[in-house]
Amino acid sequence: MTATLIDGKAFAARLRSRIADEVTALKARGIAPGLAVVLVGEDPASAVYVRSKGKMTREVGMNSYEHRLPADTAQDDLLALIDQLNNDPAVNGILVQLPLPRHMDESAVINAIAPEKDVDGFHILNVGRLATGQKAMVPCTPLGCLMLLRDHLGDLSGKNAVVIGRSNIVGKPMAQLLLRDSATVTVAHSRTQDLPGLCRQADILVAAVGRPKMVAADWVKPGAVVIDVGINRTDEGLVGDVDFDAVQPVAGAITPVPGGVGPMTIACLLANTLTATARANGLPDPQGLTP
Repeated sequence: MTATLIDGKAFAARLRSRIADEVTALKARGIAPGLAVVLVGEDPASAVYVRSKGKMTREVGMNSYEHRLPADTAQDDLLALIDQLNNDPAVNGILVQLPLPRHMDESAVINAIAPEKDVDGFHILNVGRLATGQKAMVPCTPLGCLMLLRDHLGDLSGKNAVVIGRSNIVGKPMAQLLLRDSATVTVAHSRTQDLPGLCRQADILVAAVGRPKMVAADWVKPGAVVIDVGINRTDEGLVGDVDFDAVQPVAGAITPVPGGVGPMTIACLLANTLTATARANGLPDPQGLTP
């Protein structure tokens, strides 16, 4: 048996095409979605990511507003910019690129963003709303994983899911989203006993820990769906948290790295911006773009 390849790159391209159609329809009503991205400092990886976000934002017809600040910018100056963007009706989504310089308090900066414009889904109000089943802005990477799982499996109800990793960005929100779809969810981490044995019980296995090729073939239940969130730079290039070559003959379906979850993150950022625009204008949420 060879696992079905879950092509996140192709799915993300279809999603962006649909978003572009929705943006065209909004513009016909005089509504122009706008996404503001703020980059503080000169981190090379962040700069590349911000450029990619801006390019794809413009490709789907949205307005892109980029704000680049020097690394020694005072936190109060960054908060003043965020306040300005919060009050700008042309801006529907605000994203502050992480990580921030060490002298800044990431939580204070994230929570300064208006929750309805928090398209990263990191604001404490959005975190709480997601955890309690309310309407929220959902973090982009877990949302992308959920879309891929629904597309491949359909109904997730009753599936045993194991999420390896408990980060605020992926692990915890991923578990919440799986719970909302009525999966039975276990969150595993560095203190979990018999992690391989626990993973072998999973119908759905999500790896999000940042350790290259940690998940081995004997960790995977035959036929399981494996979602690899990890992106690790190694001497052999980009690899995931899953040993892809070893696991592919065991799993029923698997995301590759690159080309799996990664492309979904920016596509879901655009989806969140579209959702935020609809909500700001009293329109229904676009179908299929929210949990």
